[in-house]
Amino acid sequence: MTQTDTTQPTAAKAFPLGQIVATPGALAAFERNGQQPIEFLHRHAAGDWGEVCEEDKRANDHAVTHGQRLLSAYILADGTKMWVITERDRSTTTLIRPEDY
Repeated sequence: MTQTDTTQPTAAKAFPLGQIVATPGALAAFERNGQQPIEFLHRHAAGDWGEVCEEDKRANDHAVTHGQRLLSAYILADGTKMWVITERDRSTTTLIRPEDY
């Protein structure tokens, strides 16, 4: 899955996602669960970091305005963990399972 997202989220923590890519394992997990990646991309872009600790949430909040890498973690319906990672230059956002990293 490769596409460019040119829309900007409206949340205060909005940032560009750049080119959106996903690993084969991530795509298979979304399909298996009947869930769509866009749901998690919207959450990530809005500053909903999902299942990360408070320290990582604060680090992401700081990273939004200081041009650092962003990492969100979400749990799919079957318990599969999914990461959404936006690179520091905002050129790429990747959907990836931790075991694919």
